[in-house]
Amino acid sequence: MIRGVDFYAYCLDLIRQQPNFTIIHGEINQISNEDGKGVLHCGGNIYTADFIFSSILLEKPVMGKKDHYLQQHFRGWIIDTRADLFNPEEATLMDFRTGQEAGTTFVYVKPFSANRALVEYTLFTEQLLASDAYDEGLKNYIRQFIGTEDYTITEVENGIIPMTNYRFPSVDGRIIFLGTAGGQTKASSGYTFQFIQKHAARLVQSLIKKGNPFVSRPGGPVRFRFYDSVLLHVLKNGLVPGDKVFTDLFKKNKPQRVLRFLDNESSLGDELKIISSLPTWPFLKAAIRQR
Repeated sequence: MIRGVDFYAYCLDLIRQQPNFTIIHGEINQISNEDGKGVLHCGGNIYTADFIFSSILLEKPVMGKKDHYLQQHFRGWIIDTRADLFNPEEATLMDFRTGQEAGTTFVYVKPFSANRALVEYTLFTEQLLASDAYDEGLKNYIRQFIGTEDYTITEVENGIIPMTNYRFPSVDGRIIFLGTAGGQTKASSGYTFQFIQKHAARLVQSLIKKGNPFVSRPGGPVRFRFYDSVLLHVLKNGLVPGDKVFTDLFKKNKPQRVLRFLDNESSLGDELKIISSLPTWPFLKAAIRQR
């Protein structure tokens, strides 16, 4: 597992070693285009550049009729247990043996050792929970399914990832958008990290070969965006419970096929098998409405 703090520290260390980089800390007030340049207002100062790369969403997007917006929100605890309760060679990706009253709810368990693991309580819903509801969900899962109340919480993490089929702009003049702001979050899963790496590699190659970072719109073939829109429609409107959708997806398909699909790298043959493993009529109804 790559820990966010370690990844940031690694990248910042590389940047600091380069003589042509300067790190400035400040509040970003405005990003715009003026006279063929990108313009950045930060902490009372104004900076201009040939290109500005931004992962900041300064304005909330305005949704269209066929756009959906859910939130993947979570709280994770790293716990140390007195007894050896985990297999460090096995991780639990999506355990739906949790209450589904609030919507699609599951738990990740990622062991570091026999007595240390990250346990993460995750939901796909429109609304966030009260803070103590995440704690209760974690306590109940650890007691019921890990089988202990004898543990110490050593770290806590929280997060919110937008799950939307809204078409974020990838470029605005001299501003190139990155990450979620540039449409690099997969709408149906919240997966972002791998898509950012692929997008960044394409930007670098374009700068090397063409002298500019203007690349074709990221995200792979347009059919993947349609698949995401259909699934969001199903989840948002409650056509099929989320736990059934994902349970069927993983039970009726090989893991490699599902992972290719989640990475937007599946073949049409993969996709036909995945589609046939899901409830036909609710998804067909959603597909018709999303066209």
